[in-house]
This record gives sequence, structure tokens and C-alpha cells, in this order.
Amino acid sequence: MNINLKSSPRIVDSAARDRNIARLHERGIVLPRFCELANPELIASSVRDALRDVDRDAAHPLNLFRIHWFNGADGFTSVPEHVVLPPELTGVDAKIVVLFGNRFPMIRAHKVLAAYACLVPRIVSGAIDLTTQRAVWPSTGNYCRGGVAVSRIAACRGVAVLPAGMSEERFRWLEEWVSDPADIVRTRGSERNVKEIYDACRDLARDPSNVILNQFAEFANYIVHYRCTGAAVARVFEWLSSRESLHLRAFVAATGSAGTIAAGDYLKERYRSATVAVEALECPTLLNNGYGDHRIQGIGDQHVPLIHNVMNTDIVTAVSDRSTDALNVLFNTAAGRDYLGSWRGLGEEMLAQLDGFGISSICNILAAIKTAKYYGLGAKDVVATVATDGAEMYASEVDKTIRDQFRDGFDVVDAATVYGQHVLGCTTDHFLELSLRDRERIFNLGYFTWVEQQGCSIEDFSARADQTFWRGLQDAVPVWDAMIEDVNAASLSAV
Repeated sequence: MNINLKSSPRIVDSAARDRNIARLHERGIVLPRFCELANPELIASSVRDALRDVDRDAAHPLNLFRIHWFNGADGFTSVPEHVVLPPELTGVDAKIVVLFGNRFPMIRAHKVLAAYACLVPRIVSGAIDLTTQRAVWPSTGNYCRGGVAVSRIAACRGVAVLPAGMSEERFRWLEEWVSDPADIVRTRGSERNVKEIYDACRDLARDPSNVILNQFAEFANYIVHYRCTGAAVARVFEWLSSRESLHLRAFVAATGSAGTIAAGDYLKERYRSATVAVEALECPTLLNNGYGDHRIQGIGDQHVPLIHNVMNTDIVTAVSDRSTDALNVLFNTAAGRDYLGSWRGLGEEMLAQLDGFGISSICNILAAIKTAKYYGLGAKDVVATVATDGAEMYASEVDKTIRDQFRDGFDVVDAATVYGQHVLGCTTDHFLELSLRDRERIFNLGYFTWVEQQGCSIEDFSARADQTFWRGLQDAVPVWDAMIEDVNAASLSAV
């Protein structure tokens, strides 16, 4: 994979950069800066006005300016759209705050943010040639969809590499967006089979026309979530705190590629909140070096991503895929919603918000509940998390779970049982407060993937144990933004 952590933002190939500028000019593409994605108030009013006439699901260049957390039904919002889950749903007094990832454009999942962040430095540096090379996006589902969407806007062929066992909805979306059916590469297995994805990418990388954008090793993924997702959660918390005195106790995120959990570093610096990493109980890699298989789509497993700042993670917990599957049924069937409304007292507005929770989102919510229970948090305490995507990506999974777990159909009695078992019965087991030795153990697990298998040098791998390494990554952002400005100016002035 030729991983080099010491590279700094610079022009790699000026000729490729010039061709990229010509392509952007030809397509009328203006690239948003990182600072604009972190704070959309910086986006020009003319762009915001023009976006009112653009379908958020279209492959339109202006939708690049929607790749942030501040999208609303009528334009940009001053506070990211979110929900504070009521105790009637969570069974805890603490405020579980969830930001909605399905407000992002085109793929209706926040992974498009990481995809853009990984591609744009290559565009402005000439590290990819949009006119001759394919962008290859290894993923367990949403990141490759985001990569294909951004690639299509840039008129660059995007290749999705993902396990064949992912949801039908993911593949249907990809089939509509790729330029060639061969650009969907199905690897063996499902969520846990990340190595098989890497192996496919190694084979693709033998062709120099393929550029691999591996989210698990792309530090732009970490950087953009630190800068943008962290700032978005902070904006929500500050808005809630303006109404009553609150304390941000923790940020919870399934590890996945370890991009999203970077927001925890941002929030810890500002609020001293804990960072909680979540994984599947059926494959407890971080908890006890374990292995296995699981069905919580979108959270990966069986390795430690290179961009996971393990030494700054405070807690690891695990959630069972049986719980996420069952709650996916509870939230997305008439019987389940009838129970939650009639028996748990959820209002119509809250019931409508359940559409925003995909399977990995439910995983995050359960982990947030576990955190609140473990620490005995109260009504003034906030545990924040994100809903990566919405329920629309998992309709087929609802049907599968009903066939597997509820052979006689799913009724209100089943709904009550599921709620009691998986929400009220959510326990604080499989919950580990990390000591220094625990962090070192998890950090060292990454050696086998990144040094032995993927070719990272031991010096570069070890450098990630020092927090100055992670703080230094943010120095790239103003340089990238300046390079984006230069490319935009050159594109607009091109003849």
C-alpha cells in the first residue's frame, strides 16, 4: 500500500493538476474548502441561493457544497439537525443526542464527507488525474457510495469495492450511479471481511490507472471528522446548553474506519468528554483481541484502522447484532411504532425521527445508553453520537430479521418483548474503561495489519502513539484550503 505518514500537502504532479483544472472548468465545478464544510456560513450566499433549485440527490456540482452537517429542508441550518432521545425511548435520564447523517446529499449518509476529504487533496495536488485514472473506494457500504458520488460529479470513474453480503439497497444505489457495472467489485463475506477488501485493492493497485483511497488509512478521513463532525456536535451541544446548564460527558461512535470517532478528540479538547469506541459483541476485536462474524453493517471489524487514535480513546464497549437487528424491526414496522406510540408514549414527531436511524446508528444509540447507565448519568448530562445513515438503506434487512427471529410475523407483543429485552435490558457488561496497558494492547494489534500486511514502516506506525502526531495533522487543513482556492481560481479563469 506504500503508506507514508510523513508526506505534507504539496503539488505532486503539476501536469495532472493542470488537466484536473481543465476538467473542473469544463464541468463548471467549484471545490468547497474544508473551512466551509466545517462552517457553511462561510459559503457564498450566491451558492446557497443557487442550491435551492438543486435536487440534493442529484450528481450536481453544487451538491459538493452540501457535504456537511448543516443541511435542512429549506437550505442550510445554523444548528445541525438532531434529536434528543426521550427517556420514554431510552430508559435513561441522560440526554442521548443524535445528529442525523441522512441529511447529507446524494447518498444520505455522512460518509460522503470522508470521501470528498480523501479525494480533494489529490485533485488539487495532481496525485490523481481525473481524465485518465479511476478512484477506487474500499468500503463496507457507505464510503464507497460517497466516493462514487463525488467521482461522478468530477467526471472521474469511481470503483466501489465492498463485501457481497451488504444490504441490497447499497447495491441498487451503486448500480444506478456507476458508469460501468464492472466498477462494482464484490468481495467475499460481509462486514468483518475487511482484509478481503484490502486484497482486492492490492490487485487493483497493480494497474497504475487505479488510485486507491483506503478510508482506513487515509488521514484526511480523521482530519475532516475532527474538524467538521467535531465542530457540528459542539454546535449542537452549545445550542442545547444555551437553554439549560448541561455537561457533555461522552461522544460515542462505532469504530468502522475510525474516521467519525475523531470527533471525540475535538470534543475532548473543549469539554473534557470521554471518547467511547463501539464494536460488535460477536467480533470483540478491541475488547479482547477476539474474532468472529456480525451483521451490524457499517462498523467494520477484525482489525484496528490506522487512523484510529487509540491512545486517546477512553472506553470500548460492544453491542450485539441481535439487538440492532431486532430494534431495526421495532423502529421500522407498523407494530413496532404502534407499541412505541401507544405504550411508550412517543409522539408523532419522535416516531417520524426513527426513519433517521440505520443499523449502525442503532448500534451507536445502544452504546450511548450503556454509557449513561454505566456512569449513572442524569438529566443534565449529555452523551452525543451520530446516525451514519437512515432506515432506507435497510428495508430488506427488516424482512430478513422478521423471517429469522419472528417466524410468525411481528406484532405488538413482539414489539414489547424487543423493547424490554434490548433497550430496558441493555446492560453495562462488555464495557471497558481503558487503562494505559489496554490502550497499548489495542494499539499493538494494528501492527499485524499495517506493518506486516500493508507495508507501513514501523517508524511511521509507532509515531501514532504520540498525541503531537495527531494534533499536527490539522496543520494540513489551511494548506489544503489554499491549494483549493488556487485550483478554483485557475479553473474559473481558464479559457
